[in-house]
Amino acid sequence: MQSNSSLRTPLSRVRGLGSAKSGTGHFWLQRMTAVSNLVLTLIFLGIVIALAGKPYPAALAILSHPLVAILMLLFVVSGCVHMRIGMQVIIEDYVHGEGAKIAAVMANTFFAIAVGAACAYAVLKLSFGG
Repeated sequence: MQSNSSLRTPLSRVRGLGSAKSGTGHFWLQRMTAVSNLVLTLIFLGIVIALAGKPYPAALAILSHPLVAILMLLFVVSGCVHMRIGMQVIIEDYVHGEGAKIAAVMANTFFAIAVGAACAYAVLKLSFGG
């Protein structure tokens, strides 16, 4: 006979949500961005190696290609999302004051957005003819 000693509601068991209501989603998003970062980092390194020693006009021609620009934007977005989630986990684990924790999580989010926006601007500027 199975005893039902779980404190979770049946609905939360079906949805797979823990007490924080978003832990599973963060867990999977962190893993998905890690996998995409592996692939996109290899592509990024290949592009950087291809650009090594090229004059500016040749580098601009490569970076302005739509496929290269899209891959670079995916690299930036995936990296920034992964960075934000990873730092949020560290903040939630090691910052103990509730106000400081909220401020740090907010600052982390704003920093990730700022880095992503700056990188996206640079990629788009190069993509559309520098």
